[in-house]
Amino acid sequence: MNLIKTSIEGVTIIETKTFSDARGEFTKNLCPKVLLKNNMTFNFTEAYYSTSKRNVIRGMHFQLPPHNVAKLVTVLSGAVLDVVLDLRTNSKTYGDYIEIELSKENKKSLIIPFGCAHGFQSLADDTLMAYFKTGAFSAECDRGIAFNSFGKKWDTNNHIMSERDLNHISFSEFQSPFRMEDE
Repeated sequence: MNLIKTSIEGVTIIETKTFSDARGEFTKNLCPKVLLKNNMTFNFTEAYYSTSKRNVIRGMHFQLPPHNVAKLVTVLSGAVLDVVLDLRTNSKTYGDYIEIELSKENKKSLIIPFGCAHGFQSLADDTLMAYFKTGAFSAECDRGIAFNSFGKKWDTNNHIMSERDLNHISFSEFQSPFRMEDE
């Protein structure tokens, strides 16, 4: 595994190694020993997956304290343009976002720390994405930022979104409770 820091503190790209033979492929995308060696400690306790059609946009999701969560996301088939927005008010990158393509082909994963919103646009039909989270889903703390309110220009005019995601508040309306030391 190779860890690559991004411009947003704590948002880390994981480049995985894949082993192939006549049977298929084997990929390891989470290794606590490697994370610890890089001063990253996460206790992933829940896992989810989603399938999305091409042009689906999901996000920008997060959970408020005390149920805030960190995530590790990876694409098992298809591809996404993954987007992370920094919501930590004392961060030097507060309000900044990064985007990276995650795909079955490039076998990259992404660590999203506490205090960041996450979303993505599916670039292929039947994209299968896996999420590993450090805490349980909390409906009362589940929130989102409007996908088009923080400067990101999405690559489609034909996007497919849930009613919930279409009705998130704008970034400028959001009163963030997040700080860098929140975990």
